[in-house]
Amino acid sequence: MSKIAIATDSNSGITQAQGKELGIFVLPMPFYINDELFLEDITLSQEQFYQRLEEGADVKTTQPSPGDVTDLWDKILQDYDQIVYIPMSSGLSSSCETAMMLAQDYEGKVFVVNNQRISVTQRQSVLDAKAMAQAGKSAQEIHDYLERTKFDSDIYITVDTLKYLKKGGRCTPAAAALGAVLGIKPVLRIKGEKLDSFAKVRGWKAAKKSMIDAIRHTMDTDFAGLSGPEQLHIAAAYTGDRAAAEEWLKELEATFPGYPIHMDPLSLSVACHIGPGAQAVTVSKALELK
Repeated sequence: MSKIAIATDSNSGITQAQGKELGIFVLPMPFYINDELFLEDITLSQEQFYQRLEEGADVKTTQPSPGDVTDLWDKILQDYDQIVYIPMSSGLSSSCETAMMLAQDYEGKVFVVNNQRISVTQRQSVLDAKAMAQAGKSAQEIHDYLERTKFDSDIYITVDTLKYLKKGGRCTPAAAALGAVLGIKPVLRIKGEKLDSFAKVRGWKAAKKSMIDAIRHTMDTDFAGLSGPEQLHIAAAYTGDRAAAEEWLKELEATFPGYPIHMDPLSLSVACHIGPGAQAVTVSKALELK
């Protein structure tokens, strides 16, 4: 039986230390801060990132270099026969497309999954892949399952400030100024390919209600007939300060009793577009191992 490795990038929220614990390989995402290159969780911590963002530094995301990707794969293939590689959504970065092109030179040893997820939903796909490999599924079967089920998840995010959406051109300066005065909180949605506007509400209370209602709607429609932690995963995410996010986690645990809700910081690739203080909730269909 082939020895299969599971690899991902740091957009999954899996840190280098957690990767070692879980037996998962994690490629760090690169960032340019004032034109200097940093690697997430290696030469750039969450705290340093937000400090630089707060200082108004010019923060840019970029994709890993082809050499960094193939170096990781070559190292893994010294001990494994095949790799299932799960990068961030192809709709949010061209790194998935690049990895697919690079995999063509590996003659069936590297399976790149266009899973179209990020953060805690990408993390769940990685854990599902690991469970499937341990259950004896082939790399092809794992790849096919993850691509077939890629839309079986939903993320809703509320940003705390419109400043970063304005900076990235996702919100006009006039709308940002008006939004700040009126306390407008945009609720964003990631479903598959891209980050879209979902709703605009006034204040955090209404924003949280909007996200919870949206998750319930997904559970009732897309996932009708499924319930409980054996069939659905509910997870939380945030940017910046964890203390404020703990309140959000408690609210979700009270709203969805019986679900063990995992919470991670949102990946820095998302954070640089939305800024600190954002909160998110996700629902994903659980793995069915037959």
